[in-house]
Amino acid sequence: MPDVSFGNLLVVAAVAVLAPLVIGFFSRLRIPAVVLEIIGGIIIGPSVLGWVHVDLPVQILALFGLAFLLFLAGLEIDVHRLRGRLLRFAVLGYLVTLTLGYGAGASFTAAAWVSEPLLLAIALSATSLGLVVPVLKDAGQVGSEVGQSALAAASIADFAAIVLLSLFFSSSGGSTGSKVVVLGAFAGLVAVTGLVVSGAARSMRLGQVLLRLQDTTAEIRVRFAVLLLVAFTALAERFGLESILGAFLAGAIVALVDRDAASHPNFRTKLEAIGYGFLVPVFFVSSGVKLDLAGLLHSPSALVRVPVFLLALLLVRGLPALIGLRANGTRPTLALGLLQATSLPFIVTVTQIGVTLGKITPVTAAALVCAGLLSVLIFPLLALTLLRQGGPEPASGEAAPVPDAHLM
Repeated sequence: MPDVSFGNLLVVAAVAVLAPLVIGFFSRLRIPAVVLEIIGGIIIGPSVLGWVHVDLPVQILALFGLAFLLFLAGLEIDVHRLRGRLLRFAVLGYLVTLTLGYGAGASFTAAAWVSEPLLLAIALSATSLGLVVPVLKDAGQVGSEVGQSALAAASIADFAAIVLLSLFFSSSGGSTGSKVVVLGAFAGLVAVTGLVVSGAARSMRLGQVLLRLQDTTAEIRVRFAVLLLVAFTALAERFGLESILGAFLAGAIVALVDRDAASHPNFRTKLEAIGYGFLVPVFFVSSGVKLDLAGLLHSPSALVRVPVFLLALLLVRGLPALIGLRANGTRPTLALGLLQATSLPFIVTVTQIGVTLGKITPVTAAALVCAGLLSVLIFPLLALTLLRQGGPEPASGEAAPVPDAHLM
């Protein structure tokens, strides 16, 4: 046995259990468990109690938790239904977001808060898809025009932000031009893999074997999904790209192939149980442990960055919602802007990569994560209030993806 201790992992696992329990007992706390997981990590980490540090077991499981989080996010993308006018609006909105984000990044660079404007623009450009869906469901707006617009915008933002992060800020180094070539080659390999997997899925003989083994201890469909996740993650690293891109695309391939779940209705539930029941909480709790809250609180000039970053998130990601003002109306558009500006998991991911690469300081990373926490606490509640003041409207355009309510 290797000489490792599981004491730190024990405390992390305890926080992962307590966070949803607190929300369960106090149902009026309409906040995602991920917020309490990060706050719990801050409390048990060096910033407050100092009970836990990120040792080898926690680090490995947190890394795999991040990969599984992106895999599950990719699993929510339905490329078959993402098209037409909603797709055009979503792409245009994301381009506006990047433009505004780069302007904000340049301003913060001039203030010496960040050293890479593009990294901040990418950090502010994503939308937390899994936090948007519950709000739309609570308001009965999933099938409405604004609901479909929100889902389309979040899907495009998640995918584009991950690609841009991998392209411009991969820890492997290399020029942007070479990374474009590598990204093209990797995309080609992903496409070929998708075709092979899709062809195999249509095999009658293989289908019979999968059906026989899927609910036994073999759990063969889950094992295939994990194999694809690990393979794409390893390939992305081998190609010099960020591993999260491989994990995200692995989930998208599974979603593309697994369109008919009639013969295996529990497949995705099992994957979510592995991710959200075990690995993903370790990532978020450990992110809280590593958050430099002490450095943020000890510097008033650093603490003021939190509301400024929160305002930047609202403007950069919320203003593009005005593109659909004529189609959606005033209140739904305001709600759409608030939903688009709701982001946390991707901000946590970007800040960790930025700190590793030396592009942002731990104090700035902590301020960005705190701004993301506030966006999750404030924006969805405001959006829900606006949406409930108007009845749901049926979508007039093509449908965007309607995923389950998860984190990304």
